[in-house]
Amino acid sequence: MRLRGRPFTVPALAVLAGGVVLALPASAPGPPAVGEARRPPPPDIVLVLTDDLSLDLVRTMAEVQRMSRTGASYRHAYVTDARCCPSRASLLTGQYPHQTGVRINNSRSAAIPGHLGPVGGWKAFRKFGSTARSVNVRLQRAGYTTGYVGKYLNRYEPELIGRRIPPGWTQWEAVFGTAYDGWDFAMAVDRGRAFGVRRVEAPPKWASNRVKDRAYVGAVIARRALAFIRAHADRRKPYFLVVSTFATHPRLPDDPAYPGLPRFPPAFRDRAGPGTPGNCGAVRCDDLTVDGIAGFRDDVADNVPLRADGRPARQWRTPGRVPSDRRATRVLRTRAQMAQSVDRMLRRIRNAVGPDTYVILTSDHGHHVGQHGLGLGKNAPFRSDVQVPLVVEGPGVVPGGREEVVSLIDLAPTFEALAGLRRARYRSGLSLVPTFTDPTLSRRQFAFSEHVADPGAAGGSRSRTRHVPSHLAVRDRTGLLARFDLDPRWRVRRFGWEYYHYGQVAWEQTNAFGDPSHQDHIAVLKQRLRMFDRCRSVRRDERVPAACRRLTR
Repeated sequence: MRLRGRPFTVPALAVLAGGVVLALPASAPGPPAVGEARRPPPPDIVLVLTDDLSLDLVRTMAEVQRMSRTGASYRHAYVTDARCCPSRASLLTGQYPHQTGVRINNSRSAAIPGHLGPVGGWKAFRKFGSTARSVNVRLQRAGYTTGYVGKYLNRYEPELIGRRIPPGWTQWEAVFGTAYDGWDFAMAVDRGRAFGVRRVEAPPKWASNRVKDRAYVGAVIARRALAFIRAHADRRKPYFLVVSTFATHPRLPDDPAYPGLPRFPPAFRDRAGPGTPGNCGAVRCDDLTVDGIAGFRDDVADNVPLRADGRPARQWRTPGRVPSDRRATRVLRTRAQMAQSVDRMLRRIRNAVGPDTYVILTSDHGHHVGQHGLGLGKNAPFRSDVQVPLVVEGPGVVPGGREEVVSLIDLAPTFEALAGLRRARYRSGLSLVPTFTDPTLSRRQFAFSEHVADPGAAGGSRSRTRHVPSHLAVRDRTGLLARFDLDPRWRVRRFGWEYYHYGQVAWEQTNAFGDPSHQDHIAVLKQRLRMFDRCRSVRRDERVPAACRRLTR
């Protein structure tokens, strides 16, 4: 990172006797007493949040790999739900979906009783009071300038929600859902407590690729993020910035801005064309094939869920949905091409921020491309969907991999710790700050995820998500236990169990729930699920009991 921005200070992490790591207070200190060292100001924080960025794309992103070498890379990072809005709500609040009230992307679902009110999207986030629990609110009160640029929450659209800016944001530049196509979209213009709407029109078809790419949503988000950083670099007040991309999410099934746009639309400079395979970053596009997709076209005959007594339950995977080798390869390459716009933006952000800045890169979830007998999509509890990249770079961060099992709900308490704040009582996550200086620290062994099926999701296309049932899952480094609800009726429960051991392969190959040799491990994971089930009665701003927080240890 370049030495620019506010004058360099000592790192914001203080290491005390016994190896305890503390974040120094965020309050602006007065003149130091005689003999007292001046406390450094709190650090700037930039969170780069990508969309659908699965781990198999990281090898194509040269800047992410450089950041991993100079920062902390968390090898066991998971989301609470492999779905956009529930995962993003969890990240912002440090809470599980049952606490935020955001269970699906849409406000309502035909499969969920209407009397429950909004159960997803922006409306549920607001109804459950999650706007007040979003970590930016506390950071702003602690003296931070807070900014948001890019994708926010599903169904946060000006025609649906009015023009008021969510609380706790100093600068608000949300980009709306029309941006999934890459071009011709609307975004918010901050006007104080309310926002206006600016339309970023797609250049005409005959315009040069260079002109078109300036209007590409990834390029627009990058420019606005860099403008925020430069505007606040020399101010004494620290800033917290969320930069949220639309890559590598597929476009919506409507008329594209330009003919021939692939389902995963990269910038024109990265697209394949006559005589060029396209730009897949650190890997040649020709070298990206289905051979690099772990579990692609795996036979699902040995993945049938089992009832608690060991009898076979209903197979929920839909036969014939796995894409052809050719289609899967095309998707893999266009997703890698999309990722290059994120990689370029990350390089510019790392060059623009000051040395007292923490830069964090992650994703709201992953994406499967023919693994596990599934088609294209997400929502499953498997590594392809719930495991995400998480890289942290900043003052005091010791380079190297981290083995602790972590979740994206840990980011909100991490930001609080960096700002010198105590963790809010309603957060379920745990600060990652102690792991910044100690790569060997491993306090937690388990991660949980929960998912509510929504047959009407994915822009009205029932076929894309109905094959992933509601489920509750727990995992550690060596295995995954998932309890699927195989009955789509809201008040009826018919469970099927799947257990996967990661001893021979690092993906979910064979359901070993009935294997006698794994019963001890299954019993441990089952006990964790039972305890987590009881903790799901904690909602909204209720204090999280210590016993519930200890479940991940």
